Amino acid sequence: MKYVTIVDDKTFTIEVVQADHLLVNGEPYQIDLQPLGEGGMLSLLLNNRSIEAVIEERDGCWEVLLEGELYMVRVQDERLVLLNQAQGKASSVNGEVTIKAPMPGIIVRAPVPAGSAVNKGATVVILESMKMENELKTPRAGVVKRVLVEGGVSVEKGQPLVIVGDPEGEKAV
Repeated sequence: MKYVTIVDDKTFTIEVVQADHLLVNGEPYQIDLQPLGEGGMLSLLLNNRSIEAVIEERDGCWEVLLEGELYMVRVQDERLVLLNQAQGKASSVNGEVTIKAPMPGIIVRAPVPAGSAVNKGATVVILESMKMENELKTPRAGVVKRVLVEGGVSVEKGQPLVIVGDPEGEKAV
């Protein structure tokens, strides 16, 4: 089965050859993916390299925290992508986006105040969890509508942290 995966602005074609073998844009990868208890924590062996990840599905997207970086990932099977293209449906992120805590932790800081314009990929929260600082980034350009946390505050997994929306009277492209 082939899937089209969009990470930020980059598109990847992923083909599942076997349960432990993928082709990503035609390049082979050996994988072993094991859950680490509850909460979306995973152990991933990728070409014999060990990586810890936290993955959670939210609003039709996957939030993937990998080595301290948060990625917004959309996955569609190849048939759905072709159907959406035939119907002229866009695959961009529009409207308000709520950045949520991918795991429990302590807010180090929220560097962008409400009312500020942000580019796609801008760091809007720094969350300390498991002795690592994780930069949570916005998946779209827009304006920070609300900052719901401040430095030093403990947060739970799934807790809303920052809301990013369209600039007043405009739609983000």
